[in-house]
Amino acid sequence: MAVLNVHERLLAADPGEVGALVDALATAGDPLWPHADWPRMVLDRGLAPGSRGGHGPVRYTVAAHAPGQWVRFTFTGPRGFDGFHEFSVHAVEPGPGARPARGEDAGADRGPHADPAGAPRTVLRHTLAMHARGPARLTWPLAFRSFHDACLEDSLDRAELALTGTVARPARWSPYVRLLRRLTPG
Repeated sequence: MAVLNVHERLLAADPGEVGALVDALATAGDPLWPHADWPRMVLDRGLAPGSRGGHGPVRYTVAAHAPGQWVRFTFTGPRGFDGFHEFSVHAVEPGPGARPARGEDAGADRGPHADPAGAPRTVLRHTLAMHARGPARLTWPLAFRSFHDACLEDSLDRAELALTGTVARPARWSPYVRLLRRLTPG
């Protein structure tokens, strides 16, 4: 079963600030991973390629890391998770109606998704792409997908809070996620 699962948040911050959150994954002061409510992300050598670890029963190896831009993890468990997950940082250019910044060409093309006032905006994206095989054909849709979705929305809330001091629309766990959490240890 092919799985593509994408979560993203448009953040009022420049790409360097957002990239710093990604670069701090699995550190003692990790501002991105929602470790208060979910198993902590642990990596034996930080974000260095080849580093091993995971969170809870989900295990992976760091496949690649471009500091400030992107990190990809290749799954090593649970059984049947054949693929990767990654965080990536995407700059958003100011929109066509934006006021030019000082010294900027007033006729410059600025793209469709930016803040009309020209403030920096960046998309933080998490992508999971895998083939669910064997037991994962059941465990992904019955449990892992709901846990994953809730955990990633909590992570994006943490990013927004770290960068802006507030969360405009905090994520809420579904009744199904709350039930699963009561039924699972840890």
